[in-house]
Amino acid sequence: MIESDDESGAGMMTSSLMAAGSPAHGELTELRFPAGFWWGAATASYQIEGATDEDGRTPCIWDTFAATEGKVVNGDSGAGATEHYFRYRDDVALMASLGLNAYRFSVAWPRIRPRGGDRSNPAGIAFYDKLVDELLGKGIKPVATLYHWDLPQELEDAGGWTNRDTAHRFGDYAADVAAALGDRIELWCTLNEPWCSAFLGYGSGAHAPGRTNHADSLAAAHHLLLAHGLGTAAIRASGKDANISLAINAGVVRAFSDDPADLDAARRIDGMLNRIFLDPIFKGAYPQDVLADTAQTSDWSFVREGDLEIIGAPIDGLGLNYYQPDLVSAANPPRDDPHGPYPTGDRVTWHRAEGPRTDMDWPIDPSGLEEILLRIKRDYGDIALYITENGAAFPDKVVDGQVQDTERIDFLHRHLVAAHQALQAGANLRGYFVWSLLDNFEWALGYGKRFGIIHVDYETQVRTLKQSAHWYRDVIASGGVPRR
Repeated sequence: MIESDDESGAGMMTSSLMAAGSPAHGELTELRFPAGFWWGAATASYQIEGATDEDGRTPCIWDTFAATEGKVVNGDSGAGATEHYFRYRDDVALMASLGLNAYRFSVAWPRIRPRGGDRSNPAGIAFYDKLVDELLGKGIKPVATLYHWDLPQELEDAGGWTNRDTAHRFGDYAADVAAALGDRIELWCTLNEPWCSAFLGYGSGAHAPGRTNHADSLAAAHHLLLAHGLGTAAIRASGKDANISLAINAGVVRAFSDDPADLDAARRIDGMLNRIFLDPIFKGAYPQDVLADTAQTSDWSFVREGDLEIIGAPIDGLGLNYYQPDLVSAANPPRDDPHGPYPTGDRVTWHRAEGPRTDMDWPIDPSGLEEILLRIKRDYGDIALYITENGAAFPDKVVDGQVQDTERIDFLHRHLVAAHQALQAGANLRGYFVWSLLDNFEWALGYGKRFGIIHVDYETQVRTLKQSAHWYRDVIASGGVPRR
């Protein structure tokens, strides 16, 4: 069921603009984005699809992780999620009602190759085939992410991302999806946030598969990059015209002070968050300081001859997922942090930035978005950039059939202004995808955090457009945001 109508939407749209402190409707185009700009929303398969045992799908690492006591808040899982697997036509209709011209979704690996095996599953492919056609029928560009963290459990049992063979299995899986959908996908993202997969999944254990070994996290990071390169080659080999990217959670790392030790802490974390992924992709080598910083943890013998050539094959764009900057200093004295995300985390302290925060307790700082967009151009060239995720969680509630999420409107407005400023300064920005289309399963935090611009009642599956959804619809129709 969907609760929304044009009359109430128009009223909410006007009130939302005023609540956000924005100028009147006639001034909406003052900060105009280029013609052809992609206005989208993003989701992930495990977070919205549900139907985890339908049509041949087998368990992924998040099914196993969620079933492990104490790993996910309230024992939640993605088993039901938002039932997008059954409701995708209604969800695409909602996208069209907002005027989206692009939609970033992810493909569930264990739907396409159950148990991570050698055979593709026609029923799994059929779901995405129908989804893509539904999108195209509404004039919405399909943007497909191949890996948004749902590794088949059997591959994890064989070593997961610490096992080099997993990267080759990914290449085979990518070939299957490219063969089925490649004639209709506007942009491919091979991986989503490999930092999270490697350092939260294998370093801190906060995400699936829940391992806590820093040497494993470095091996996982490399094999994820190798998977990206092999996946890129597989898509290119499909014979279809393809635009290929990946989405990384690139971020700005700021030193707490000008003290040399604090500056070095920022360098370390920037290396582990950003350059460990960007340098191999765009420069064909790992940063020397990252190798030195992690030398006591790993000898990097998992890097084999030819790997960096595979990883560094040319791509057509880069997706950036931006939520917040990091503020760090040197730890004094240095301390062991065996369950932190980084092999170098014992020498760094994270600080709480001043100012407003989201329901995730993340600082709201749009300046970091402009900064990272311009840094990518400066350090890695004039590649096409897409903001593949940007959004905020707030404790939204439906009151009298409406969700008055003015804080989210303010968040989105400020970040779009920052994106426009980056464009004006020369960033090759092609599109923006709000995270997320729907409230959904927020990984280890379960269903308690709501990122969607569409509210989901998880008991009834009723969708309600939030005030931010009406606001975003108006921005898309106008092609820009009001100047403040």
